[in-house]
Amino acid sequence: MPSTRPHDDSQISRFCWQNLQVDLAPDFPDAELLRDEGVQEAIYKHVFSDEVPLRPPPRYQVRVLKELISKIEASIEDWDLHGISDNLTFALSRLLSNPLPSETDAAQQRDYVVYHLSLLQAQPTVQSSPHINLLESRSLISASGTTGLRTWEAALHLGQYLCVDPSSVKNKRVLELGAGTGYLAVLCAKYLGSSHVIASDGSDEVVNHLADSFFLNGLQGSPQATAMQLQWGHTLVGTELDGVFGKVDTVLGADITYDVSVIPALVATLEDLATLFRGLSVLIAATERNRATFERFLEVCRKRGFRLTYESFPVPPRREQNGPFYSDATPIHICKLNK
Repeated sequence: MPSTRPHDDSQISRFCWQNLQVDLAPDFPDAELLRDEGVQEAIYKHVFSDEVPLRPPPRYQVRVLKELISKIEASIEDWDLHGISDNLTFALSRLLSNPLPSETDAAQQRDYVVYHLSLLQAQPTVQSSPHINLLESRSLISASGTTGLRTWEAALHLGQYLCVDPSSVKNKRVLELGAGTGYLAVLCAKYLGSSHVIASDGSDEVVNHLADSFFLNGLQGSPQATAMQLQWGHTLVGTELDGVFGKVDTVLGADITYDVSVIPALVATLEDLATLFRGLSVLIAATERNRATFERFLEVCRKRGFRLTYESFPVPPRREQNGPFYSDATPIHICKLNK
């Protein structure tokens, strides 16, 4: 990023990371910054240059570039002093010179999404600008009915909780249920010091895609991260969890209580896991889309003998988020279960 005032750097960095996350409403820097040539070049370099390895999808780039150039034009008071970056206008022209996929076709594609882990910035042992790279289908629920082709907000929030206090996963063997894109599994394996992470899902399609998530984050072939299919409600005896992977210390689940119909099978699996692995700790994060559904999950857990503890970790206002970025309009609850 250009060498400017800290507040200015924050605006520019925030805008760039929001674009790489394919945020639908990125926060554009102030006018006095946008008309600065160095700021424009920094945005081009970090988001729109051909040298950016994982750029946002073309339709998204076109929309943001058009709005960015329009805002730059409006910010310029003296065209003798300021102008619009040739690199930005060339980037837009290049995108428009190629046929863009239709909205329908674009919805069927998986695109690169980069999540900035701002809460890890202050840790000296972590590489500069820690981030997680994923391939996602933001608008798609597959024919098999899975919602695991994108990262949901409860996973981002639980990830922030773990970044602040990694004690639940550091040096622990972690199992993620309903892993989807594997965001939490990658976070634990790559940045939070888990000794081994198993990313599990009930969908074959999702489990197959987890290999991409591991590859994009340098975990391919690593003994530290494994993907497996796990059907809730089915016996765990004789499966890979029954001895092959060794002890599991912590179970993670984010947005897996979305449907009341899955709760009996989910809680049955949690019971089996607690029986197999004594002292097991379970962390569940749920977006409050339907309070009654989440309360039903907690009710069944209590009846099955789980002790419940709510973790106080409210969603920060969006204006205070520096990545990953997600809505502050709906509460997300984090609950710890033990037997």
